Amino acid sequence: MKITMVIPSYWGRKKSEGWRLSDSVYDHPTPLDEEGTVGRALNSIADLKNKDFNLVVLGVSTAEDIRGEVESRISAITASSISGVETLLFSYSHLDMVHHYLTEHKQEQFIPLLQLKGYSNVRNLCLFAAHLLGSEVAVLIDDDEIFEDPQFMEKAQEFIGKEFEGDEVLAVAGYYIDPDGDFLINKEAFPWMTHWNKIDCMNRAFQEIIGKEPRLKETPFVFGGNAVIQRKLFKSVPFDPSITRGEDIDFLINARMFGFKFFLDNQLSIKHKAPPKPHPEWQKVREDIFRFVYEKRKLDAQEPVPGMTKVTADELGIYPGEFLKDDLEERIFRSNVMLAMDYLIKGDPESAAECLSNIHLARTPPFSDKNPFQNLIKLQKEWKNLMEFFSSEKVCKDVCSQLGYPHG
Repeated sequence: MKITMVIPSYWGRKKSEGWRLSDSVYDHPTPLDEEGTVGRALNSIADLKNKDFNLVVLGVSTAEDIRGEVESRISAITASSISGVETLLFSYSHLDMVHHYLTEHKQEQFIPLLQLKGYSNVRNLCLFAAHLLGSEVAVLIDDDEIFEDPQFMEKAQEFIGKEFEGDEVLAVAGYYIDPDGDFLINKEAFPWMTHWNKIDCMNRAFQEIIGKEPRLKETPFVFGGNAVIQRKLFKSVPFDPSITRGEDIDFLINARMFGFKFFLDNQLSIKHKAPPKPHPEWQKVREDIFRFVYEKRKLDAQEPVPGMTKVTADELGIYPGEFLKDDLEERIFRSNVMLAMDYLIKGDPESAAECLSNIHLARTPPFSDKNPFQNLIKLQKEWKNLMEFFSSEKVCKDVCSQLGYPHG
């Protein structure tokens, strides 16, 4: 079974330059003048017993004007890593080659599906890279993680593609452990979170799914930085680029709608050691609002379609299900009013105003003119056509040759 591990690495401007309004928003991109975490992640691969896989690092920039610097920086890090695995870089110059190939062969309609901007697009390129290299399985890892279990890859392969309780296992979710070895989120809960009890819901869901037997069970959540996806699924279902964050759980929802289940393996863990997120609380809440409103609209807009399965919020458990029900608008209103009051008490009226903007944006989100369910159906058809085009042995060999990649 041929496997490709894909690790996206996000980079931003030098620390002294900071973040600009036109830059893409990612949780914790590495400033160009800092070391970052990707080298640490790559070096930890050396501790894995099984290294029989391809490794691809995706170089992602927060801004167009530093893309060349980002690609050079990541190229140098991958070249000096001690992973013990041949490492391939895929960044903007490589994407340009793929786009040029599509244009040359009059397949320009696929170009919008292959972009290095936004979490969902980056995840789609993870799947595309695995497919391009002829792999049966994609293992998605993040660059702020550390392999500590030498048997990780054996566990990642143990169930994928096999039958479990009458279902073919095409997607396995692992989970994160923090530096203290805990899988729960250890963050302080503030009063404004009374109606936005995301941490509590996540921890209760984790205790139910991760903390209990059996080892393998169907899951309503998935961690995008520890996921194993079989080709039959990644050729059929894409990540939805309309989702700005939480793309992993949204992908799980998409997969369920097309009849694919996700299973969690409570022995497939990876150490998650992330830098602090630099964005203010109101902005993190805003990103969550967009994702939950979009996903709720997707659930509400479902229609009977041959070959598709209706998914309900109740079927998505404590998390994310609790944030996809009819009280979502009330949750958003109450929590943002309370957060705004917190900001006012601290003498920060600008941030308080952003909280009130969150309430307005929840009612008029940027995707309000879309039907998320119909959008998914259209997207899925386009994705299947893209993957079918790159299923041609000749196409894959031609593109891999231009990129300097092995194939077959």
